[in-house]
Amino acid sequence: MYVADSRASTPATASVEGTARPPRAGRYRSTVAPTVLALGTVSLVTDVSSEMVTAVLPLYLVAGLGLSPLGFGLLDGVYNGFSAVVRLAGGHLADRGGGRHKWVAGAGYALSALCKPLLLIAHTLTPIGLVLAADRTGKGLRTAPRDALISLSSTPETRGRAFGVHRAMDTAGALLGPLAAFLILRATVDGYDAVFTVSSCVAVLGVLILVLFVPGGGRTGTADPAARPTLRAALGLLSHRDLRRITVCALLLGLATVSDSFVYLLLQRRLGVPDRWFALLPLGTAAAFLLLAVPLGRLADHWGRWRVFLAGHGALLLAYALLLTSWHGTALPYAVLALHGTFYAATDGVLMAAASDSVPEALRSSGLALVQTGQAGARFACSLGFGAAWTLWGDRTALSVSAVVLAVCAAYALTLRPFRKAPS
Repeated sequence: MYVADSRASTPATASVEGTARPPRAGRYRSTVAPTVLALGTVSLVTDVSSEMVTAVLPLYLVAGLGLSPLGFGLLDGVYNGFSAVVRLAGGHLADRGGGRHKWVAGAGYALSALCKPLLLIAHTLTPIGLVLAADRTGKGLRTAPRDALISLSSTPETRGRAFGVHRAMDTAGALLGPLAAFLILRATVDGYDAVFTVSSCVAVLGVLILVLFVPGGGRTGTADPAARPTLRAALGLLSHRDLRRITVCALLLGLATVSDSFVYLLLQRRLGVPDRWFALLPLGTAAAFLLLAVPLGRLADHWGRWRVFLAGHGALLLAYALLLTSWHGTALPYAVLALHGTFYAATDGVLMAAASDSVPEALRSSGLALVQTGQAGARFACSLGFGAAWTLWGDRTALSVSAVVLAVCAAYALTLRPFRKAPS
């Protein structure tokens, strides 16, 4: 996620038409491919659009439309979990289509862009749920093909750096989106409608950048249909002990991971944060994530991935504890958001790195999608359960139950120890 030389390199051996040519000698071999920079720009612009909506959606649904916490929990589960459910399908479609990664990714970006203006006319639970499900379907379709393009456009020596540059640009969009939403809410009368309108325009811009500036769309050379990945082979990966244990860990811990939106709503209620400032709360999480992802990733390589992964959940448990205390100091939101961002920095990439060690290269995206699908399904259940508990018993009781479940699941995951230490 991090600053890198902006000079473009010539990608590695041909894999996708228009994205790969033999690398040149000299200094260009150590730089980032133009395809990576173009995809990073697409992700930056698209994340600005998505995070504008994500930043205001909890308050819009609960305060603006008057949804109950249970209703919001249902929608939040759809919004955060649906993309991973269809991620395996996105990767499979790109592979089975002869490597048309750009166009599968483009279809996903376009579907998400089409959903943004529909929020202007959806004002009840069912239509809003359908719009959010379609938007997350687009995200699920595009993620694996996009990452495949980044990998195919880079040499093995520059692949880690390429993904770092892409994630840095993506995170920049995640920081700019809530800030843009905050400024729009302050400057307009019909703030939510204005946010959705601007978000729609920005999303269309992202699709245009993909179509015009991202090369690719050719075939990867997997001409033999029998050699193409199958869904049966992908599901068969769960027979591998390490991947199965990693998936179980992700699923169990996901059952007690309260969604970001609920964390922000809890903070707002605890501190009485005015509505106009609500959209800035995600900035704290994103900033901590951006600052800590690299050092915690390096620590995971040397200290052990399962230790860092579980330590990240320890940070989340501490954030829950702070929200449950009677402390109302001005440092509370900073501490909670810093711990929240630390949780993501210690778990998001570390989980994918650990799962990658247990998945063969030919089925890499399918294997990662299996882990993500289990985690997303668990978080969907958590959103439903937390929303129902909040509605029945109140927010403090609901969070207390989540904290206890998280502690128990983390203790069990500690005994599994599926995360092997990466070779030095």
